[in-house]
Amino acid sequence: MSFNDFGAATAWGEPEQQPGDIVKDAIRKERILKEIAAAQGDLQALVARVHSVQSDVDRLTSENSTLQMYIDNLTMQMAKRK
Repeated sequence: MSFNDFGAATAWGEPEQQPGDIVKDAIRKERILKEIAAAQGDLQALVARVHSVQSDVDRLTSENSTLQMYIDNLTMQMAKRK
């Protein structure tokens, strides 16, 4: 058993990279970056939609509050007439 080339090898369990592997890794990384960019765009669109829906909810809540005041006032007026 010889230990002469013990330090020359790459880390244990790590395969030596072939020249084609570098190209494949670069292509894979580029594809992943494009997927991340697309996912970020989708997320930005969803956030914009959430803000839009939240503003609609706020507006409708305000309108409901106004209508409830109107109904309460009408109910009090009707009760006073009786």
